[in-house]
Amino acid sequence: MSIETDSTDITIDVIKPDWPAADNIHAFCTTRNEGLSTGVYAGLNLALHVEDDEQRVLANRHLLNQQLALPEEPVWLDQVHGNRVVNAQYIKSSTSEFTGVSSLALSAKADASFSETANRVCAVMTADCLPILICNRKGTKVAAAHAGWRGLADDIIETTVTALDERYGQLLVWLGPAIGPQVFEVGEEVRDIFVDKQPKSIEAFIPSRPGHYLADIYQLAKLRLQNMGIKAIYGGEYCTYTDMNRFYSYRRDGKTGRQASMIWFD
Repeated sequence: MSIETDSTDITIDVIKPDWPAADNIHAFCTTRNEGLSTGVYAGLNLALHVEDDEQRVLANRHLLNQQLALPEEPVWLDQVHGNRVVNAQYIKSSTSEFTGVSSLALSAKADASFSETANRVCAVMTADCLPILICNRKGTKVAAAHAGWRGLADDIIETTVTALDERYGQLLVWLGPAIGPQVFEVGEEVRDIFVDKQPKSIEAFIPSRPGHYLADIYQLAKLRLQNMGIKAIYGGEYCTYTDMNRFYSYRRDGKTGRQASMIWFD
């Protein structure tokens, strides 16, 4: 099956971070609206690893490339809920016959990438986990991180920030759409992992029923960032679980697609 697309046929729905980034910084988060996938993946599913039809996913990526005028195919990572960060500059590329641009699909097992190279698009895919976009004030460094609770507990934020090798006061951080604190229930063992590392984290957990807590993944991320001395933190107002019209949610639906958050500079 071959699916032809034209950017004039469909207008995809994206979120732009509301932050004071330099003019040459470009950052977006996609939603599920207005894509070509069907069934449980209906909309703009960008993930090839969730058993969606491959040609539809590639068609969605083509729409993304066209409408956001991406300088090249994003660096799609093979995310494993860990803390590995890769330099996007050194990920090998190959030609994509469908998009006609450089394809960097699933080139590295990692949960974050960073770049000091213009036009290299760092990207992460999520469906409840927290996407984190980072740039420096000069507009010369960017990073994208995928942070579920395991990644947060395993210091994905700290590892990503360290990889950028920038003074913390020069960094801007945007927290993209993730599962909200009203519905993100975790067990006592998850709370203990965070509190043992950072006692102040207890503020991000509210008892819901015996042995369980509602966790605020946004607050947990902010506490990690603030502990490093990063104060310019933006975003954190969405809930992928409750907003079923706009976002994919793994916890809500199980089999589902993925939205993407991406950042680059020119």
